[in-house]
Amino acid sequence: MKTKHNIYTGAAQQMSKVADNSVELVVTSPPYPMIEMWDEIFGAQNPDTLVALQENRADVAFELMHAELDRVWDEVARVLVPGGIACINIGDATRTINGNFALYSNHSRIISHFISHGFVNLPNIIWRKQTNAPNKFMGSGMLPAGAYVTLEHEWILIFRKGGKREFKTSEDKQRRRESSFFWEERNVWFSDLWDNIKGTKQKISADSRDRSAAYPLEIPYRLINMYSLQGDTVLDPFLGTGTTTLAAIMSNRNSIGYEIDDKFIEIIADNILSSSVAEMNDVIDRRITAHKRFVSERMQSKEIKHYNEYLDMPVMTSQETDMRFVYLSSISGDKHNFTAEYAATAPACMKIKIGNRKQPASVPAGTQIALTF
Repeated sequence: MKTKHNIYTGAAQQMSKVADNSVELVVTSPPYPMIEMWDEIFGAQNPDTLVALQENRADVAFELMHAELDRVWDEVARVLVPGGIACINIGDATRTINGNFALYSNHSRIISHFISHGFVNLPNIIWRKQTNAPNKFMGSGMLPAGAYVTLEHEWILIFRKGGKREFKTSEDKQRRRESSFFWEERNVWFSDLWDNIKGTKQKISADSRDRSAAYPLEIPYRLINMYSLQGDTVLDPFLGTGTTTLAAIMSNRNSIGYEIDDKFIEIIADNILSSSVAEMNDVIDRRITAHKRFVSERMQSKEIKHYNEYLDMPVMTSQETDMRFVYLSSISGDKHNFTAEYAATAPACMKIKIGNRKQPASVPAGTQIALTF
């Protein structure tokens, strides 16, 4: 069992190496328009952007930056399969230009473009970023009228290309069932507010910019499991340090990444090849351990009627009974092409037992279970 991961250098406005209707999911975090650290990258794509900033024409600069992102979103529309999903992590910006402090609503501008191009905007997620800054206020401090609200969240925008994705063959239907997630995970993942995810350190060694702007690994990992199947292909047009690729590897998905800054290719390759297989598999173990704890507590008061034979443990719904995990065995490759190999069988540590016998398909309330980790 293998997945393939291709890394391309170049601007995502023309992803010529990605075929039409070949990608099931896009997960990305683009440069944020009107955030100063991205001015040069946007200016390199369209010099008029820097001219507009120099002339204090903020609205013009904002629109020119988004015009470059629009070209990428058009490519996303081309490569996504019908019913495919695009997940875009974006923050709004605040900036003072010519003495005027203002908000630049990146998320609403992106939503407008996708909707105008035939996408369906599904319920979005607010990622509330943790901050410990004691002086996070902006503007006039404690004096009214001139004080400004601080931005402590980012958006994860969710779009679907047309109608619902169809699973017509028996193979695809089964693959969908095997890619399901735990009932209690759904309750957390599909909330519109994510406030339990910490940010990622931004310092990197590349000469081209001081910060990577990488998002936490848990964000693409959740999104990949929420909106794709094992064996699907995930695309990140703004790959950065390769976080989306790592999440795809951990989730038994294929991936494609584009990165405009060739200085990041070494960083991406190092992040992939130096990642510990054991640590990546530990994410699965933690999910299973959390589920064991959940069902153990649940069974003290309520009956659990469903059982997953493969995982050898109770589950809350019939949709989880075919759920499977595969464990990463190895990662190999060079700067641009990587292969991940997986174990097809579940390790013995995943078993839940009552004494020395397997639990029945329906587990009565009050049953005591011994958890083996």
